[in-house]
Amino acid sequence: MDKLEEFKKYMHGKSVTVLGVGISHLPLIRMLVRLGAGVTAADKRSEEALGAAAGELRSLGVRLVTGEGYMDDLGGDLIFKTPGIRFDSPALLAAQRRGIPVTTEMEVFFELCPAPIVAVTGSDGKTTTTTLIYNILTEGGYTCHLGGNIGKPLLPEIESIKPEDAVVLELSSFQLHTMKKSPHIAVITNMSPNHLDWHKDYEEYKDAKRNIYLHQGPDDITVLNAANAESIACREGVLGRVRTFGYGEDCDVYSSGGAIYAFGREIMKTSDIKIPGEHNVQNYMAAIAAVGDMASAEAIRKVAREFGGVPHRIELVRVKDGVSYYNSSIDSSPNRTINTLKVFDKVILIAGGKDKGIPYDDLGPSLAEKTKALFLVGKTAGLIKDALENYAEKTGVGGDIPVKICESYEEAVRLAADFAREGDVVLMSNASTSFDMFRNFEERGNLFKDLVNKL
Repeated sequence: MDKLEEFKKYMHGKSVTVLGVGISHLPLIRMLVRLGAGVTAADKRSEEALGAAAGELRSLGVRLVTGEGYMDDLGGDLIFKTPGIRFDSPALLAAQRRGIPVTTEMEVFFELCPAPIVAVTGSDGKTTTTTLIYNILTEGGYTCHLGGNIGKPLLPEIESIKPEDAVVLELSSFQLHTMKKSPHIAVITNMSPNHLDWHKDYEEYKDAKRNIYLHQGPDDITVLNAANAESIACREGVLGRVRTFGYGEDCDVYSSGGAIYAFGREIMKTSDIKIPGEHNVQNYMAAIAAVGDMASAEAIRKVAREFGGVPHRIELVRVKDGVSYYNSSIDSSPNRTINTLKVFDKVILIAGGKDKGIPYDDLGPSLAEKTKALFLVGKTAGLIKDALENYAEKTGVGGDIPVKICESYEEAVRLAADFAREGDVVLMSNASTSFDMFRNFEERGNLFKDLVNKL
């Protein structure tokens, strides 16, 4: 009996609690019901807030527990937690003391997946790099399955995955925190302080990221960014083979003189890359280091020339009256906004959101150099304003840039449009998470696009 059949047999008749009724857990719940498990779905939101999902779960015979006490008295034979719930929460620790195993959809998927897994993590660029790897392998003739932190949950699709296929995953620090297996090919795009409102400190965040390679074997591969100190520092702990990317010829993949070289040959010109920015050259180098030997140079060049980017990442929304409006709602940290600003000469910037407990000081120089005006929204508006003003006070640069703290995105977009003149760029790059006002960065980006299209 293979692992999947064992899992099916094990789940039949079991009492399973699923914590968090989000997009990723609905397919999991459907799968568990289909396998004959008795499922309890628990969520902090009210049944009314869950909307149609609550009705579907009721129709499936799922028991619903909602509200603030949703994790009180956890029971059953197995608990699936959403990655956003810490493994050491008192309720989960109490359940484990009572002998109830706690796992995640991703952990079980790693146990059961019959195909090789390529997984990407990092503070910036992981979604684009993951998508590039998926596109390169697909162009190279593989049947690919995309999931993890993007795409759909893959555990409910496990029966459709064949050993000769390829699985490509984006993994967040939340997902990696409790992983006990590592992928065949692991990629760390870079590391910088992030999610410090969730992790205890930066060291715990880095430990979670490093978990992507800590369970590899000698035939596995870890791809590291030689241009990022925290990424390349992981080299000492890698158990498999290391591949590096960067700007020196000692790297396995490197960029020099307007071209990208890999494995001893030129793969492509950087001018082949359709999406703008030096950070996207790094994303391509990371993807090529991971799977460049699994597809032809022609396939890689074709992807570069045709791939227009992932939505909400320096996404051109519209040009109106000669003003270009860009949506980069994915920019949920100061470092991401710094990298996005490098793409442009000068922008009218809309920024702000929820604080992740990371410093904003480093944003000051970029704001002073790259912005014409700031329209700020959300809880971090004051922090971003302070970053510019503190830098201007120290250097005398940027003190004349207008800054307006707005009550809403509607106000920010309207004022930015009024301020802009022909040839200007209005950019939303938030330097903060979306969770003060939105469920996710996609919802924030879609609102911005809607407001811009209604101008």
